[in-house]
Amino acid sequence: MEHMVPAPDALIGKRFDVAVAKMLGISRAKAADVVTTGQARVLGRHVDKAAALQAGDLIEFDLVEERKEPEPIATDMRIVYEDDDVVVVDKPVGVAAHASVGWTGPTVLGSLLDRGVHITSYGAPGRQGIVSRLDVGTSGLMLVCKSELAYKEMRRQFAEHEVVKTYHALAQGNLKEDKATIEAPIGRAKVSDFRFCVTPAGKEAITHWDVLERFGEATLAKINLETGRTHQIRVHFSSIGHPLVGDPMYGANPVLSHELGLERQWLHAMQLEFRHPRTHVWTTVSSQYPADLQHALDTMRSLHAA
Repeated sequence: MEHMVPAPDALIGKRFDVAVAKMLGISRAKAADVVTTGQARVLGRHVDKAAALQAGDLIEFDLVEERKEPEPIATDMRIVYEDDDVVVVDKPVGVAAHASVGWTGPTVLGSLLDRGVHITSYGAPGRQGIVSRLDVGTSGLMLVCKSELAYKEMRRQFAEHEVVKTYHALAQGNLKEDKATIEAPIGRAKVSDFRFCVTPAGKEAITHWDVLERFGEATLAKINLETGRTHQIRVHFSSIGHPLVGDPMYGANPVLSHELGLERQWLHAMQLEFRHPRTHVWTTVSSQYPADLQHALDTMRSLHAA
């Protein structure tokens, strides 16, 4: 895959490997490999991974395609809303938003294209039409843009936090308040390429939550995100001593996860509310719990009742 991209304004002055990581949606370690193996370079000047990007730089990508097999398709991914401008899918666990270096599983974008859904060409190559993402291990509603008008407008709405994103999460332990807000900046954890943490050097992150149901050992909460940082809910709840059930990366108790039959964090994107990019009508799309989360919740209720 060979293409050339001007250095994005937001990445001017950043280290080359950091910029490549952001542009390709990969970890910084993988981006460093891409740079050192010559798969990403700056046209006209020799740049190592630590060099700062300059205004006017042209970045040339010549990525070696790792995937030998065709991408698997998420046949069980439901489309819950679709018109000429946007499509909203109910993403199953184990499906990535888009292709990235090292990922060999199904993707939302690939599965939509396989079904013949037209997606706008706006956006980074391989990530076209995508204006917000869900982690592979998080299920629920995700919006993809079909038209250029939708891409520009929905990108703006997500960036300016106008979209109302409602999640349900099962947090370990008994949350003290019935409702609260967590405001704590989030950045990449130094110990790992894949983990994030609360850090003064991070980006602003705001999470609002309301308790839906209490079990003593765990609490079901409704969560609204004001910002959309990577792993935001998982990091924020872990930071207040209540990691999400089934999330060992951020400190969940594996014994409880096993009792509930969970193999991933109990977190689901339940509802999206947005102003339609063309008609400006306030639009609400809702989801239901997938089987594994419903089973875990039923088990939690029966344990609590006992």
